[in-house]
Amino acid sequence: MLRFFIPIRPHLRGIAVAVAFFATHCDCAAAGEATIVPAELPSVGTIDERFQSFNIEMVEVTGGPFWRPYAAADSVTKPDEAARSATPRKTNEKFDLVSNRSPIDLASPLLRKFASALSPAYLRVSGTAANSTFFAGSDSTLSRAPAGYKGVLTRRRWRDVIDFSKAVDAPIVTSFAISPGTRDAKGKWKPDQARKIISATRAAGGHIAAVEFMNEPDLPAIGGAPAGYGASNFAADFSVFHAFMKHAAGDVMILGPGTIDRSSEAADLFQAVAPRIDAVSYHYYGALSERCAGGQTADAALSEEWLSRTDQTLAFYRGLRDRAAPGKPIWLTETAEAACGGDRWSSTFLDTFRYLDQLGRLAKAGVQIVMHNTLVGSDYGLLDEATFKPRPNYWAALLWRQWMGRLVLEAGVPVRRGLHVYAHCQRRVSGGVVLLIINNDPQNSQELVLPVSSMRFTLDAPSLQSAAVRLNGAVLAAEDVDRLPKLAGLPASAGSLRFAPATITFVVIAGAGNRSCS
Repeated sequence: MLRFFIPIRPHLRGIAVAVAFFATHCDCAAAGEATIVPAELPSVGTIDERFQSFNIEMVEVTGGPFWRPYAAADSVTKPDEAARSATPRKTNEKFDLVSNRSPIDLASPLLRKFASALSPAYLRVSGTAANSTFFAGSDSTLSRAPAGYKGVLTRRRWRDVIDFSKAVDAPIVTSFAISPGTRDAKGKWKPDQARKIISATRAAGGHIAAVEFMNEPDLPAIGGAPAGYGASNFAADFSVFHAFMKHAAGDVMILGPGTIDRSSEAADLFQAVAPRIDAVSYHYYGALSERCAGGQTADAALSEEWLSRTDQTLAFYRGLRDRAAPGKPIWLTETAEAACGGDRWSSTFLDTFRYLDQLGRLAKAGVQIVMHNTLVGSDYGLLDEATFKPRPNYWAALLWRQWMGRLVLEAGVPVRRGLHVYAHCQRRVSGGVVLLIINNDPQNSQELVLPVSSMRFTLDAPSLQSAAVRLNGAVLAAEDVDRLPKLAGLPASAGSLRFAPATITFVVIAGAGNRSCS
């Protein structure tokens, strides 16, 4: 069984270490400046090698309705108005929320290239549609789903997932159907569908690393569960599921509960799984998107309140974990800027601040896995779904993968509005340290003192809501994915370093000599 070590109460330990470290090593050279001594930064925890992972929704694999990108929705007009009006329809009208799409081309060399650059990772194939998707067990495409299901997954499409998973070094994380079609005459869940998927995966040489029983059991009506489905039903189903998994696939990690809310219902669902899970899993979105009548606006995307929302949800699930499943690892198995496909700025540089800040916060808090939704699909995809062109968050993910190692350090810089500093050991460089400096203040520069030389890799954009992103002043293009490990940073001498407004900088100190990083 795959296991991960997490220090006991890492958040409390981190606070104590930070206080002691800052008192000893922080030299406030000037107002607003702090000195960071890379060689002395203490370790506060370790994350999984596949910490930064991604989702491909089940409906993308099978084909079917998924959140329509805003650019496409804005161009849609009512059929009876098309001849006399060029006015785009509003995207909050139901007609424009989703669109039917063909299965994603998982054999695409371009898609595999971009996904491989983020590996090692986990590939989660789940989502709302997975709760009611029928696994056909053959290559034939059914004309319609059987009674009690809404979609069909053929053996061929599942083989595409397996081949992709192996090609990009991303073992599969998934969930199973739980809709009325999976149940016997008394409404009891049957593992027949789960058994077929596990068998087909083994036959094709695939690897399922972990499973959640179902996607978001705290949203049963939306998720295709039987009418009246609640915590007691989930508890009974999970008992059957757990026994089946231990017998049929004892090497697969069991995750749970996979809920999205912070509510008494989510707490009840957690209690139902706590004794039987190998890791705690939860989902997080900071808001509903415009498609689902969310009220988040772009002008709040750099605010401290917005960036810190992820802390509140983690605190809720960590509290449940500490009371009922102490010591269990925590996985965030689905997250993005906003639910329902993301907001309009999800695909712009503006959301990159949230993306990297969330990774920094959760790594420091001891979360082991963070799975972005989605790799490709709608506005929150790391890649454009039509062209597979990298978006700003993809470049952020690539830089994180390039530099940030598993050992998390305490940067020792006190939290202040507009400046977030995270520190990790440098990936694959003994003694090296990397600082992630996020200046989320759109008007003011920030300064830090670093008494050693370093290399700087700064992300910015022509405008905050730009689809283009620049690295050290040069616009990044798809061909740079192959060049990135060879791209030279900007050298910075020891002393005071200035970080321009609305920029994100990876400061790489390969010669830091940090003993924790050896």
